[in-house]
Amino acid sequence: MGDFDLDLQTAEGELDEPDAGGRVVLGVLDGSTDPDEWVEHVKRDDVVVLNVEGDLNDLAGGFAREVRDYGGELMHFRGFLVLSPPGREIDTDRL
Repeated sequence: MGDFDLDLQTAEGELDEPDAGGRVVLGVLDGSTDPDEWVEHVKRDDVVVLNVEGDLNDLAGGFAREVRDYGGELMHFRGFLVLSPPGREIDTDRL
């Protein structure tokens, strides 16, 4: 087998760092938090999981349309509302 020159340190330096992709934020949707705060989390590429305490339509009315218009997704599942940023699909195949 012939010799070849492989500089692993240089190669490692050329690799792209993986995108952190935001955080997962847990909270309670009970009307006590400003709706703009949930929108800002989605805009910062966070996934938001909210325990719904009350009427979902009333509680999410202040931000649901803005999240969708921004390109995010919303999914109500077993008492929780999940918000995801654009490009982060909520996979429901196993439901």
